[in-house]
Amino acid sequence: MAIVTLGFAAFAADIKSRIVVEKPRQREDDDLLGRIAAGSQGALAQLIARHGRGLRIFAARYLGNASDAEDVVQDVFVTVWKNAGRFDPRRARVSTWLYKITANRCIDQRRRRFLRNFIGLDDLDCDPASEAPDAEARVSDRQELSIVRGGIAALPQRQRMALLLKVVADLDVPAIAEVMGTSTGSVEQLLVRARRGLRNHVAAHEGRERNV
Repeated sequence: MAIVTLGFAAFAADIKSRIVVEKPRQREDDDLLGRIAAGSQGALAQLIARHGRGLRIFAARYLGNASDAEDVVQDVFVTVWKNAGRFDPRRARVSTWLYKITANRCIDQRRRRFLRNFIGLDDLDCDPASEAPDAEARVSDRQELSIVRGGIAALPQRQRMALLLKVVADLDVPAIAEVMGTSTGSVEQLLVRARRGLRNHVAAHEGRERNV
């Protein structure tokens, strides 16, 4: 089972190296929201620079499609521009608010995509969204990341969302519960099941390799 620990750690390190979610910056984020509410496009650009990449990675991992993820995140920041004045820093962190909006947009996007595909309005050319690991990483590391990502993609939607909010957004359980509109107990159960499902996926992969 070493691959589970190493693979998941490598995945988390790979993702966390791309985003920054730091508590000391919360006051700066609050200030940016205030300036955005006052009509500052420069402040919006700064907020996008701070959080845009992390939101895109989260959306791409959840939706499995980089193009859809880009559309979702653009819509998120349009929403931020229109509703910045309604944000209350006493009730939530800016990052939690952003991921909550993104999570809701991802759910809406999946529903729209399913409907379009069901009706046959388009062919849905879904390019699996992937962030290439470091070019200098060993082939085995890339294979482990691929296995773990495949396991995450195979999880039920709510388990996948909870896990990504934990690993990608670095949110704690209460914040994840707020984003997903559920209880902390439910989030803890989702995370337990997600990790179990991920372990089973990797174990099954190892079993197939041994039988080759």
